[in-house]
Amino acid sequence: MLIRVDPSSEAPIFEQLAASVRAEVTRGALVPGDRLPAARDLADSLDINIHTVLHAYQDLRDEGLVDLRRGRGAVITDQAVAGVELHGSVRQLVAEARRLGVGAPAVIALIREEFRP
Repeated sequence: MLIRVDPSSEAPIFEQLAASVRAEVTRGALVPGDRLPAARDLADSLDINIHTVLHAYQDLRDEGLVDLRRGRGAVITDQAVAGVELHGSVRQLVAEARRLGVGAPAVIALIREEFRP
């Protein structure tokens, strides 16, 4: 697994970390049950603050991609596989929206509408 950050990027480092983990899951490099590096170890290796790593891990937890447990660390969940399966559908949706000239805000609004009970 390769986690990368670009300090010169305008994107916050915690978002870059989370995106890097998502990309590894999408590529199949991370599968359910795999453990992410300990937050302290990752922070040290990337020379960033541990709270930045924890923020990324918490965002991934909130998305359902990782399970955080004291003493066990961050573990990729079974739900992460569902995200991989949806990735192709999302790409198709975006391509179709672009073809039709529909912007991202409209597509996001449509998705939110579908999720309403």
